[in-house]
Amino acid sequence: MNTFIIIIYTLALLLIFLYSIAQLQLLVNYLRAKNKHDASAKWNLANRDETPRVTVQLPLYNEMYVVERLLENISKLSYPHDKLEIQVLDDSTDESLETTRKKVGELQKTGLDIKHITRADRTGFKAGALKEGLKIAKGEFIAIFDSDFMPQADWLQKTVPYFKDEKIGVVQTRWGHLNRDFSLLTKVQAFALDFHFVLEQVGRNYGNHFINFNGTAGIWRKEAIIDAGNWSGDTLTEDLDLSYRAQLKKWKFKYLEGVETPAELPVAISAARSQQFRWNKGAAENFQKIYGMMFRDATVSLGTKFHGFFHLLNSSMFLLVLLIAVLSLPVLYIQQNDPGYGWYLNIIAFFGVSTIIFFICYWVAYRRIHGGGFKNFFRYIGMFFLFFSVAMGFSVHNSLAVLEGHLGKRSDFIRTPKFNISDLKNGWKGNQYLSRKLPMNMVFELVLFGYFGFAIYYGISQQVYGMLIFHMMLFAGFGFVGFKSLAARL
Repeated sequence: MNTFIIIIYTLALLLIFLYSIAQLQLLVNYLRAKNKHDASAKWNLANRDETPRVTVQLPLYNEMYVVERLLENISKLSYPHDKLEIQVLDDSTDESLETTRKKVGELQKTGLDIKHITRADRTGFKAGALKEGLKIAKGEFIAIFDSDFMPQADWLQKTVPYFKDEKIGVVQTRWGHLNRDFSLLTKVQAFALDFHFVLEQVGRNYGNHFINFNGTAGIWRKEAIIDAGNWSGDTLTEDLDLSYRAQLKKWKFKYLEGVETPAELPVAISAARSQQFRWNKGAAENFQKIYGMMFRDATVSLGTKFHGFFHLLNSSMFLLVLLIAVLSLPVLYIQQNDPGYGWYLNIIAFFGVSTIIFFICYWVAYRRIHGGGFKNFFRYIGMFFLFFSVAMGFSVHNSLAVLEGHLGKRSDFIRTPKFNISDLKNGWKGNQYLSRKLPMNMVFELVLFGYFGFAIYYGISQQVYGMLIFHMMLFAGFGFVGFKSLAARL
């Protein structure tokens, strides 16, 4: 049994090490990209003959708190009205449907080409709504914004010109965060998303590896959507699915790190759970659906297959993290009580290189957003350990999502509740879209909170401190996620 535990533990560490190597290569790509001048061909939108028709799609489902803000903001996009169409794709089933209809009517009177499009049912969920709107879209290019996104007025001027290159299928922009400093939870979410939108997206794009349209704050060439097989609702992350299918069809993606599109982060832990579940399950579903096609495609480079493997399996790292966490106490016990495994401590120390790589990579992304200097570096150290503690606290929840995705268990697309939080004084507990159910996996999170509390006690009592910081992070992470989930429902 001891040997079996050691083998499984080592294999999990090895996979995470390989994942860290992939991230390190993305860091190298990112640094190279910063020194490269962008010589992309671009249209001159001051010339009306070079200004294409654009359709903006706004998929909605019960967005009572943010729909008016969204429509007001989108109406201010600076683009010739005769070449701009706005589709409000509204699947709502509550009173927001009437609110949206009235607001659309008001904007139509200003001369804006805006339509309120509804369906009899939510077949295909968001993907189905986008596909339905595409059938009648006038634009050659399709910009998509979720209900909590607030693009700047010149957003189309900054993105549309890149489609002069006829091989460009998508232009994606970087997400910003309207409520980054609202709470500890929003700070942690922003920290994770900044890493993805700074280092990962730039690194993959520069290396000519597959990246993903992020579901919003991007713009598609209509021809690319159709050529790739159109939107599909058979996974929970339709954006990742279509992105890979389009790139397998040789469409190029252009990522604009310098164009920020602000949005709202979930402020309630139930909303964060909902979003995390969908993203993580969807990624696993897409691995099962797409990676085989990608691997068999002889025109895709080995480097892109390597990065695609870890990109699509990104969420599956939570399974490895949970496995390493749970086995860490038995491993500690084996080291103390079986002299034959005393050497194993050196093996574990080697895999600490993964942590160093992650620390450097996340620092580069953090510095890009917050700036350098000693003060920010010390703030970063705190955020790094805080983020990984909370991420490990979510590992039970996210691992269940990943398992469902790999095993093919179907589930509905559950939208993330929006709040329209403008400052730290705004409350959110009255939001009618929040789930009031206690998640069953919260019980496991609280059990693991106690488990790692015991692991801390055991390590100190045995005067073995090699895993003490790791166990303290796990103790804090599971405590934060478990008790915050419980408190939100009291």
